[in-house]
Amino acid sequence: MADKLMHAVQYDSYGGGPDGLKHVEIPVPKPSKGELLLKLEATSINPVDWKIQKGMLRPLFPPKFPWIPATDVAGEVVDVGPGINNFKVGDKVVSMLNVFKGGGLSEFAVSSENLTVIRPPEVSAAEGAGLPVAGLTALQALTYHGGITLDKTGPTTNILITAASGGVGQYAVQLAKLGNVHVTATCGGRNIDLVKGLGADEVLDYKTPQGAILKSPSDKKYDLVIHCATPIPWSTFEPNLGPNGKVIDITPGPSAFWTAFVKKISCSKKKLVPILLVPKAKNLDYLVGLVKEGKLKTIIDSRYPLNRAKEAWAKSIDGHATGKIIVEP
Repeated sequence: MADKLMHAVQYDSYGGGPDGLKHVEIPVPKPSKGELLLKLEATSINPVDWKIQKGMLRPLFPPKFPWIPATDVAGEVVDVGPGINNFKVGDKVVSMLNVFKGGGLSEFAVSSENLTVIRPPEVSAAEGAGLPVAGLTALQALTYHGGITLDKTGPTTNILITAASGGVGQYAVQLAKLGNVHVTATCGGRNIDLVKGLGADEVLDYKTPQGAILKSPSDKKYDLVIHCATPIPWSTFEPNLGPNGKVIDITPGPSAFWTAFVKKISCSKKKLVPILLVPKAKNLDYLVGLVKEGKLKTIIDSRYPLNRAKEAWAKSIDGHATGKIIVEP
């Protein structure tokens, strides 16, 4: 298929926002050893995608220009490279594309076998495409860093999830409630009923005085915070934490790393833990299984065809999406 052309959306330099995106026709890529060629059915946009365009992760990302952004995809296998044993042409899959290759805003993309999982008929392409970055981040934060077991066997834990109606937050609430967890969540007033519907026990409007200071309505101290919002000072978190409270920051900035360092060297029992996603196929497969079983759902804010990708990009930059923004080639 390498001699065929496909539609894609790319940018040629840092900056420009939605207007920096260009619609192009380029050759369909060809899978190498250990890779699959996917005909894409849905792609999810994450904030990291436009942050890369703004230059916030330079010089590491993007590794080259022009750059086709987005990594979270669902589609159908249409070709396989050498050495592929677990997938065949016709398989429906969910994949997180190689972050150094991108390629999600296009009609076809090459994925690595080791970050691709089968998508059962019960899971739609849009539901699956929402999972990789946001779902895996929520799962890693809760289980690996937060120590939450998702089978009701662990000790009762009080946790706070900020920005609970966003991409990561929506999954974090649902996953947390699979454990023995009392969830307090923050979101905008318009999304309170939605977040309660996801399972949150208490919901704070972050624009109210109580929401601004993150105080639990039932006056509970938090054993764990999954912080999915814009930066909040440590001084706001600290009085709300239990004796060994821990804040997991999924989008850490320089101040978060500094606070984490200070807490560590001072042997503080209250900790700030900045994290970066380490994606694993077994975890993605676990999430897909939960969606299949009806134990986890992807809240979709909006859907756009590929020829309206600029609108989807602008919606993500605006920062008020409820759930996931999906582009459908």
